[in-house]
Amino acid sequence: MTDIRVPKLNNNDATYVLVDWLVDDGQQVKAGDPIVVLETSKATEELESEEDGFVWRVLPLNADCAPGAVLARLTADESRPVSPSPGVFPSADTPVAGDSAGGSVGPGSSERDATDGSAGAGSAAGGSVGGSAGAGSAAGGSVGGSAGAGSAAGGAADGSMGGPLITAPARALIDELCVDLAEVRALGVTVVRRADVERLAARSAPAPREEAAAPGESRRPATGRPYELPRVQRAVAKVVRVSHATIPAAYTVVKADTGPLLELAARMTREVRRPVGLPELVTSAVARLHADFPLCFATLVDDASALLPDAPHVGVTIDAGEGLYVPVIHDAARRSVKQIATRLMEYRLAALTGDFREDDLTGANIAVTLHHDGDVTLAVPLIFPGHACALAVTSPQAELRLDGGEVVTRTVVNIGMAYDHRLVNGRDAALFLRALKALLESPQETFG
Repeated sequence: MTDIRVPKLNNNDATYVLVDWLVDDGQQVKAGDPIVVLETSKATEELESEEDGFVWRVLPLNADCAPGAVLARLTADESRPVSPSPGVFPSADTPVAGDSAGGSVGPGSSERDATDGSAGAGSAAGGSVGGSAGAGSAAGGSVGGSAGAGSAAGGAADGSMGGPLITAPARALIDELCVDLAEVRALGVTVVRRADVERLAARSAPAPREEAAAPGESRRPATGRPYELPRVQRAVAKVVRVSHATIPAAYTVVKADTGPLLELAARMTREVRRPVGLPELVTSAVARLHADFPLCFATLVDDASALLPDAPHVGVTIDAGEGLYVPVIHDAARRSVKQIATRLMEYRLAALTGDFREDDLTGANIAVTLHHDGDVTLAVPLIFPGHACALAVTSPQAELRLDGGEVVTRTVVNIGMAYDHRLVNGRDAALFLRALKALLESPQETFG
């Protein structure tokens, strides 16, 4: 018998939510088969079986589970394993403390996003509820086995009466915003996540919280009333605070002639049938510099040492109007331009819904921020905690220059580099940018 345990998915959350079982209790699986879906504060993650066998569930739907907790047990035959020993989570067939007779409400909800600062329904400030039914929420608590507020009224939506499964963070927000459960069911999804509730609340909000904007302009918060920052923006704020408080940053910028590069990008778009532009080509070029400039991809360990990664994992900023995300092109130096273009196209679609997997948003060791507004001529990027460098690329702009006594036009972009001065000095930053400029200004040799 093998225990299937909750892995460590990210550093932001102490617990995750079990949002979906992909196999029945006692079902036979093969190694590599997906068996369960966990939700973190940022994304969802499918876990796969590492061995062949029969899966016996231990945790119920909607359970809060910490890294190391037993999710299920895997046996070599169809014999159900013995009951779990004391101290382990109850089996899927065991009612959770606080459940009503015949109900299927999982543990109470608790908001795990450190940037959110609010705890879910049923949690108590700073405390842990063991087996009582919670009704109302307060900041900072964790719930061990209580049924959150709204669980009784929302039984159908929680899945006990055939409705969609509502994750703990989503249920907490439903209670907080007093969202009608009929509207939640009308979403037509099998698993309702917090992002779904946020979009639903935004659509059904009464008087506009933001002033209308002309096409192409950013929406503006309405004046004279409180404006609640979206969850994604609160996450950005946390990163900004940590970055500015802990990283002594310096900044250098170069100008690159990208006319031939953009011509190549247009041809490659037709050839690979994927959108190829500055984001794809700059990402590829940055990754190619990893071998020559490993410190620009390093992570500071302490005042005397740094960890040099064995591969470049490039984070690329994407903001589709629903919040800023930084998905990662993993091992980017080994990927072709077509592969990078395909991945970024998938990420842009995911940014519209916030439907990222945990792995999509973790593991970067350098970031590229993109500015598409033609009036932006210079930008200082934010260095993410744990990174040594971040790059900012402006939109292409026409520039007049003298060439042999004649006035000619060329297309240029400014590429700025912010760097942690504890790891990278000004000379190294200049050499890195010069090498990047050379790759982009010789596109046929670099990408052809």
